[in-house]
Amino acid sequence: MSTSRDDFGIAIRSALLQRGAKQKFSLFVLILVSVIIFSLDNLNLKPVKILRSIINDSIYRVSAVSSSPIKFGSASKDFFINHLSVYKENERLKLEILNLKKEQLNTSYLETENKKLQEIVQLDKKSPFITVGAKIMLDKNSPYLNSAIINKGSNSNIKLGMPVLSKGNLIGRIVEVNFISSRILLLNDLNSRIPVVISPNGDQAILTGAGRKRPILEYLPENFQFEQSNVYTSGKDGVLLSGISIGEVIDNQEKQRIEVRLFTDPDQIFLVNVVLGKSTDAEAM
Repeated sequence: MSTSRDDFGIAIRSALLQRGAKQKFSLFVLILVSVIIFSLDNLNLKPVKILRSIINDSIYRVSAVSSSPIKFGSASKDFFINHLSVYKENERLKLEILNLKKEQLNTSYLETENKKLQEIVQLDKKSPFITVGAKIMLDKNSPYLNSAIINKGSNSNIKLGMPVLSKGNLIGRIVEVNFISSRILLLNDLNSRIPVVISPNGDQAILTGAGRKRPILEYLPENFQFEQSNVYTSGKDGVLLSGISIGEVIDNQEKQRIEVRLFTDPDQIFLVNVVLGKSTDAEAM
């Protein structure tokens, strides 16, 4: 036992001899402080407990503060990832809403077109004429020239001069025929001239386009008396079929002329019927 103590003392003295005076003193103080702290901790005194608690709290606080940047960085990363995810989801939902709106608009347009087509089919059933339906592809309107291009041509047996109806009323005649398209000269075009009959008195006249919505009646009889009348095609040109309704007579006293208010507004045409001829039942009558 004494031999081990002597060996420990020799080791300490050897360590102290190998270092400078300051290093020896520091090592001695460190050992002394360690022994004192160890002894006080074992005594379980209240001041020592308080001191130890304060030291522990300080160490914990320092550890918490030192780890805060790491936690903050991790939290910032999570927040950024979540924000980016929410942004992408929001953009996806916006795109879906936009596509739904487009689909609703397309559906609404198709419903409107279908309704128009049904009206045309019903008119075809009631009409005394054989007709072919067509859609307006292009309007060529200017202050005086008014025509429209349709998506049917000679492939549908359409020929020059054939009357064109909208809602059962005359709106113009075919003046150009291609294989899959045709051009309609509207009644209000400056170059439009068609023979008409005024009902109920039976007066004959020429309906002339004036470049406006209302064409005018020319070559009326000298004793013509204005009254509430309707205008129909007379068929005297040998091209247009007779008895197609056109409009009603209007006395424009301001301009001293007789105008015709068309039953179908030429600016509102969308689907039309080209008259190919009279039906068998109409011819029999």
